[in-house]
Amino acid sequence: MKLFIIGLLILLIGYFIYGKIIEKIFAPDDREVPAKKYRDDLDYLVLPDWKNKLIQLLNIAGVGPVIGVIIGIKFGDIVFLLIPIGCILAGAVHDFTAGMMSLRNKGANLTGLVKLTAGKKVYVFFSIFLCIALLLVVAVFITTPAQLLAGLMQFKHSLWVGVIAIFIYYVAATLFPVDKIIGRIYPIFGGLLLLGTLALFGSLLWRGISAPEILSESAGFAAGKFTAPIIPMLFVTIACGILSGFHATQAPIVARTMSSEHQARGVFFGMMVLEGFIAMVWAAGALAVYNYAPEFMGKNATSVLHRITGEFLGSGLSLVVVVSVIVLAVTSGDTAMRSLRLSLAEMFNVDQKPIIKRLLIVFPLIVIVTGLLIWSNVDSKSFQMLWNYFAWSNQVMAVFTFLCGTVYLASREKPVIVTALPGMFITFVVTSYILWISPAHGGPLGFGLDLFDAYMIAGFVSVLLFTWAIMRGRENIGKFEEQ
Repeated sequence: MKLFIIGLLILLIGYFIYGKIIEKIFAPDDREVPAKKYRDDLDYLVLPDWKNKLIQLLNIAGVGPVIGVIIGIKFGDIVFLLIPIGCILAGAVHDFTAGMMSLRNKGANLTGLVKLTAGKKVYVFFSIFLCIALLLVVAVFITTPAQLLAGLMQFKHSLWVGVIAIFIYYVAATLFPVDKIIGRIYPIFGGLLLLGTLALFGSLLWRGISAPEILSESAGFAAGKFTAPIIPMLFVTIACGILSGFHATQAPIVARTMSSEHQARGVFFGMMVLEGFIAMVWAAGALAVYNYAPEFMGKNATSVLHRITGEFLGSGLSLVVVVSVIVLAVTSGDTAMRSLRLSLAEMFNVDQKPIIKRLLIVFPLIVIVTGLLIWSNVDSKSFQMLWNYFAWSNQVMAVFTFLCGTVYLASREKPVIVTALPGMFITFVVTSYILWISPAHGGPLGFGLDLFDAYMIAGFVSVLLFTWAIMRGRENIGKFEEQ
């Protein structure tokens, strides 16, 4: 219970203190923003600040801060400290960096920022990688909410009914102007999400006051907790609750609808902190269930989710919470597909105003995602493989975001430590994961190296990459800011 409360205080204090430090380094000003300068009433237009906050929160808060932490808390209650510390020092800085750079460069997507700061060769490699990664995101964020919906509907073929319905919505949200669908329904979705999260939080606190041991490791829990190395496994498992490179693909969507740079700390830094809070609440719920019923340690995360809601909420609120989790996945998947459209249009310089040109980009995506959905739903092993590749590719995107931010700050003679340090850490994590993981280590395909050897190579790669980023920035003082 103590670690849980301390973690919540870290999130609160981190937003008001460290958030202001990061804001001061990037120094938002009164320059004309992309929403006003490049308005097209499709992707570039001004939305109210409160609506931008909700859109950003729902864009970034996928199933990671729920499903990820239900799995991740099996590493122990130390997660209550790792989530907020990682969220403040890495995740929120990552999102703020991506958002501010996009605001100052015509609302550029992550591929555009990589091209601007890292050069054309890196840009070509990263563009291919990003497209594959976003396709995985879309597939994961269709299948996961469809599985949850199937659990609610419980009739024959309910899974595929959910898959088809969600996919149709994704296509519509990708094609229509941002204010027509996303801007109108996200406030409703946001209300459900906040209501469900606060209801669970209140119930956990109420139960925890009388029985604080439910939020600490019990003997039954300790017997079944993960023995895999926290680094790299925890930071790949939880991903979105601590740090997620996927967020950097979402920040430009909101950067194109903001009316002022001064809104950036609340929109980018603040909404990541709120996602950290969501992750803390679900981690607490999962830990409590594992303490009450250790047999759930061996069950899938969806089953644990239903047990959490059944244990701590009445039937009415339980339904709201499950729907809010479905909302989390759906509102990340739709903008992932939208981001893919925007990135491809930016890469190939395709005007997005005519609907026919949007369709020409989206149609091939529909075909590819359909194939991924059919394959991933053949059996649970196929989906687990899809999830594993989604998880680590997500953190590779974070590496590139921090590289861009480090080059950018070095070019402006600003303190690079705020992006270079978390960037080196996540590079170390994802590199050591790829080098160490293998079926023998309980994971997907990888190199299967000894953990110590993986750490040594990962450390060298991390230092090398960010030394290059700092040097490149210092060689380009005053560049990398077109707006």
